[in-house]
Parts: sequence; structure tokens; C-alpha cells
Amino acid sequence: MNILEYADREMLVIEVANALVGDLKTALFNHNQVSFVVPGGTTPGPIFDILCAADIEWERIHIMLSDERWVPDDHPRSNAKLLRERLLVDRAKAARFTPFYVPDVDVAQACTDVSKKLSTELPISVSMLGMGADMHTASLFPNAHGLAKALSTGAPALCPIQAEGQEQRVTISAQTLNNAIAKHIVIFGDDKRVALNVAKGSSPETAPVSAILNGTTIHWAA
Repeated sequence: MNILEYADREMLVIEVANALVGDLKTALFNHNQVSFVVPGGTTPGPIFDILCAADIEWERIHIMLSDERWVPDDHPRSNAKLLRERLLVDRAKAARFTPFYVPDVDVAQACTDVSKKLSTELPISVSMLGMGADMHTASLFPNAHGLAKALSTGAPALCPIQAEGQEQRVTISAQTLNNAIAKHIVIFGDDKRVALNVAKGSSPETAPVSAILNGTTIHWAA
């Protein structure tokens, strides 16, 4: 794990976007098609706003979410909706995107079907994730129903998961995220820096983000 600290959030956004472009270009140099995992939520939006205009071969890039709420793609809480508004625009509009939500299909069956489709595109080429103050990443929440399976060796690429008091979600499994070739985590605030320090010495069951810290670049600004 490598921690990079930035003077402010604006500088972090610019530098992370540049790092992702560099990693994607490297992946495109070595492979005909590459996979790029990104999070939902508010943190990545400004990074998406820069990244979408990058002059790279987006038509060779498959963008996928790290996790998704089990809601239709046009729902206000859909991560896919955020991507279509902030990342899948400008030059990045040419990228391929596979939503995880499947209408009229049971969530467990959808995860099985999507996992099979993703199996030919693994390992993930480049990933950018976030982390919560509770030490979750993607939708790998502490004590969530389905966490044990999503953390297990040999877990499918996509798993159903549900944290207490939250809607049903799906998440890319810990092993699949950890096997990404280039890994980045973006965090803001002193509380998350403290949480990261705790996570480094904790088990994945308590701090799920710890399952993917090895070889990851952490980008932090207050």
C-alpha cells in the first residue's frame, strides 16, 4: 500500500485523473480490450468530469461499477445514472458500459449471469474505489448480509449484499477487486484517514477495505 497526500482536494482530483489515464494507456498498450472499475457516490464525480475528456481509445475500454443499488438505471440513487451523467459523456461516451441491475430478474440470478459474462474480462485492468468511515469499500459493508461470501476465496465476480437498513445491493467481490492490476482508493477527510489506519491492522470481516489494500495506491486529502 502506498499513501499519497495532497495539499487540497482540487489537486487530488487532477492528479488521480492523470494517474488513471496513465494506467489505462498502459493497459491499452498491452491488451486489445481493458476493464475499468469505478465507484458511485459523490467523491468520484469531479474526477469523472476530467477523465471523460481524456484523449484515449475509449471504444476499447469496458467501464463497470464497483457496486450498485438494486434499483432501475434511471432511479435517483442509481450509480449507473451518475456514470451516464458524469463519466459516459464527451470522449468517454465511446466506452462500453454494462449496468448490473437487470429488470425482472432475481438479484441472485442476475449476479450469477453477470459474473459469467465478466469472467472473460478478468483480471480488472484498472480500478478506482472509495472507502467509508466504517471501512467499507464498494458495497462490502461490515456485518452486511452476504459479506462472508463476497469476501471468500473463489467468490463469483458479482455478489448480492445487503447492509442493515439499506436497500439491496450488488458488489464486485473482494478477491476480484484485489486482483486488479492497477488499484487506486480515493479518500477525503481526517475521519477516513483515521479509519484507514485502523483498517490496516484489522480483519476483512471488521474492515472490508483491508482485503484490497495490498498493492493499492491511496490518494488522500483533507
